[in-house]
Amino acid sequence: MHILVVEDEVALCDTIVRSLKRLAYSVDYCYDGQNALDMLSVESFDLVVLDLNLPNVDGMTVLKTLRQTDIDTKVLILSARCEVADKVLGLDEGANDYLTKPFHLDELSARIRNLTLRKFTQNDIVLKCSNLSFNTKTRKADVNDEELSLTRKETGILEYLMLNQGRPVSQEELIEHVWDSSVDNFSNSIRVHISSLRKKLRNALGYDPIHNRISEGYVMEEKNEKTFFAMANNLNDHGFNLHNLCANELFNRFFRQTIYGFNRQRNISI
Repeated sequence: MHILVVEDEVALCDTIVRSLKRLAYSVDYCYDGQNALDMLSVESFDLVVLDLNLPNVDGMTVLKTLRQTDIDTKVLILSARCEVADKVLGLDEGANDYLTKPFHLDELSARIRNLTLRKFTQNDIVLKCSNLSFNTKTRKADVNDEELSLTRKETGILEYLMLNQGRPVSQEELIEHVWDSSVDNFSNSIRVHISSLRKKLRNALGYDPIHNRISEGYVMEEKNEKTFFAMANNLNDHGFNLHNLCANELFNRFFRQTIYGFNRQRNISI
């Protein structure tokens, strides 16, 4: 999940950012309202954590400006204003939640989790795909109760694909929701992280639940016959004949085994 934190208290902002990054969220941040508007105009975020008392442009103006063109991005207001009237005003202007200062980081992470799951119409905090589970609260993945050791980026990729099971997710979309603004769109690191995640899932599950649909993107699906035929149809749609591919693979395996056996027998004879 890609989150923007807008908070003018530098120490508090840095604490929030570190806390969210430890939970494998992708986080950008700024300390004033004008920078927030600039970032919102060029970047896509799943959620904005927004302080109200900001320099240059106040938080309420940032919220109103955002809602003129964007009604989907979730906004969580952080404010020392604890009066009911302030909360009502913030919610009426389009905020999705309101948290008063001081607050506990655990409560902040719980509210963020609630808002991001709500965005994807997902009520259960544990996401599942066959024997694979991802707990959005603990930020841990496991297969048959055996925890997987994942990096932060692998955790972010897995969560986003599990939230969008059955739907192809392009590399560009993953960049928007899993990486922060410092990512190089032309870097090979994205493919490296996905490849590493797929290898770990394949070792744990016995199969790879992530498929790369040509010209569409990455899709996570449970292992079943429908998945196999969908892959076959996708290959056929792009000019590949599955029967020929299988025949070629069998021939290649037979050829390799024959050569291996020949060399082995030759070495023994020598």
